[in-house]
Amino acid sequence: MKLSAVHADAIQELGNIGAAHAATTLSVMLGSLIEMNVPAIKIVDLSQLGNYMGEESAAMVVFELQGDIPHGGYMLFYITRESAVRMTNAILGMTEINRPLSEMDESALIEVGNIMVSAFLDATAELLGFVMIPSPPALTIDMAHAVMQSLIATMQEETNEVLLFSTELVCKEYKIDSDIIMMPERSTLIKIIELLDNMMKSS
Repeated sequence: MKLSAVHADAIQELGNIGAAHAATTLSVMLGSLIEMNVPAIKIVDLSQLGNYMGEESAAMVVFELQGDIPHGGYMLFYITRESAVRMTNAILGMTEINRPLSEMDESALIEVGNIMVSAFLDATAELLGFVMIPSPPALTIDMAHAVMQSLIATMQEETNEVLLFSTELVCKEYKIDSDIIMMPERSTLIKIIELLDNMMKSS
């Protein structure tokens, strides 16, 4: 899997637009400013995945990409466990930090992930005219590396590497650090590149 510099820049800008919509959505939910880092695109060999995804416990809301291409890959709303508690405290009006995640916390995280990922995909669909619909969300609380390996094992197209497309969203007021991660199937990535090429030719 290789991306030219032009394609990498175009995909990064696509992610920038989608992540900006997700950041705005989260900002409204928390009533606080959300800072967004420029999306990072990495093509990672599966044997090196552990170098990019930490072993700390985190909450991940997982969506399969569906729509114009069935089984289009995955999107994840990733948030460390500590940040997850801080986020749900802000949403639910609670203050205790050193507490286990309850069913109410988990429901809030699923709802936040669902709203943010939907905002991301709505923005990219509007730009590309290519529909990617998130499946019903599934929440898992585990080490990020383990979850990613499990998802890759279920991808439709056999591969030795994966494209990680990650945007960091930070809320300084509540000390919340989270990520939106996209792992497209090869066919999805090819379609996105084709649409971006068409856009650049027509502009």
